[in-house]
Formats: sequence, structure tokens, C-alpha cells
Amino acid sequence: MSQLTPFHLAIPVYNLEACRVFYRDVLNCKEGRSSDHWVDFNFFGHQLVIHFKEKSLEEETNNAVDGKQVPVPHFGVVLPWDSFHAFAEDLKQENIQFIIEPHIRFKGLVGEQATLFFKDPAGNALEFKAFKDMSQVFAK
Repeated sequence: MSQLTPFHLAIPVYNLEACRVFYRDVLNCKEGRSSDHWVDFNFFGHQLVIHFKEKSLEEETNNAVDGKQVPVPHFGVVLPWDSFHAFAEDLKQENIQFIIEPHIRFKGLVGEQATLFFKDPAGNALEFKAFKDMSQVFAK
């Protein structure tokens, strides 16, 4: 597939209004259609839908990656290198509590990338990253 197309992702949130404000006002995602149980967002060119669901008591899982405990599941976007760093600074200005602070992973290796992790108000883990060389996004 040569042309990228937007993905669609629907995630559960137990606090619809807090998450609506977070995605709209903190992450600056444009709000689309909504009802009293869900809200659509333009999530960096992709369709993200937050759906109300009662709070889960499911335990969080982590996997070790490059010496860090990465939350599973998580989702996010690959940004251009300079955009990532500007976005990371914006998040710091918003006093986002990072699970994993912005840092460089696999420095000097195939797949060198900048990455950061944080959670939305419902506890969904997000990762934003940027590759030093975008041609290595899928490199082995």
C-alpha cells in the first residue's frame, strides 16, 4: 500500500466529559460528531472515538523495551522529528504527567526514535514517537 489512509480507533473512557476536554483542549484534536455516549476527534489526521464505558478494574500490563516499562495496550502517532519535540514541550507546558519522559530510544541503531508516554484521564496509555530517519519506521 503506497498511500497512507487514516485509521479508526475507538477506546473506552469512564469519564466522557473529562476525556472530551483532554483530547480537544490539551491535545488540540478537533472535535467531530458526538452523542451523550461517544465523541469523534481528528487525532492527528486519524479518527479517534471515545466511548463511554464503566470503569474497568483490569490490571495494567507492561513490557520491557530498551530498559523502560512500556504500558500495554497503548496507541499514538508517529510525528515528524521536529514536530515531536515541539509537541513534547507543549505537553510539558500542560503539566502532563509522563509515564515515560520524552527520550531517545535505540540511539545510533536502526529505528532510532524519540518517544514519550502518558495517559488520558481515563487511564488509556498514549505513545507519541518520531523516527530520526522516517524510512526506518518498519526497518528490522
